[in-house]
Amino acid sequence: MSQSVARALDLLGLVARGVRTLDALSEELGVHKSTVLRLLQTLESRGFAGHDAAHRYHVGPAVFALASDALDAVDVRAAAGPILRELAAATGQTVHLATYQDGVVTYIDKVDSRQGLRMYSRIGLPAPLHATAVGKVLLGGVDPAERQRIVAGLDLPAFTPRTHVTASALLADVAICAERGWAEDHEEHETFMNCVGAPVRGPDRRIAAAVSISVPNVVLPHDGVLALLPALLDATTRISAELGAPNPVSSASAPS
Repeated sequence: MSQSVARALDLLGLVARGVRTLDALSEELGVHKSTVLRLLQTLESRGFAGHDAAHRYHVGPAVFALASDALDAVDVRAAAGPILRELAAATGQTVHLATYQDGVVTYIDKVDSRQGLRMYSRIGLPAPLHATAVGKVLLGGVDPAERQRIVAGLDLPAFTPRTHVTASALLADVAICAERGWAEDHEEHETFMNCVGAPVRGPDRRIAAAVSISVPNVVLPHDGVLALLPALLDATTRISAELGAPNPVSSASAPS
């Protein structure tokens, strides 16, 4: 890779992470300020960076446009968007859409709740495979042998006392989730949050994505979150139909 291109990408990453001044950027990048300034001027000319009156740098509109175009190219996001917003409006809670690739679960869409509380999650950020409802759903769509290999390579950090910290416990939970057609995060990632998730299937009936509803304990107790499953399953069935899944009638059911 060209050294200039590599430096420009590293520089853009630093700006995105909040390194704002020329001096700080130069120090972080390990190159002279004049080099950093030339790179910043090039990024600014293409809309990838900008600066305010105090010469503090920030990412430019081209970054957001590029990210939006890339996400819109994911067909499942375009198909799911209107239904996700209907689901969020009907339940009043935060809704996520996530996909899996190369061992990483990534949020590709999010609709915030009507509540004052806001979740840490953001579009484009990864989600823990072992401690989120979407992670378990997406693991459940992987071939069992490959699933074991993936789980064997995970660190499995304990976010809360409920987090699965052994491969055997996680694999057993994922198998149950795959069998019943939905998963839950019962205070496994954050002690104050419960989530339910369900799969979205593509034309080949394989899991293409996962949708979840996330609710703080102060808004709904665990049983109240489980009561949202019918609405979630209806939404994922409809999204699957939009993607062309054959006979997309959900066989999953909420707990009795």
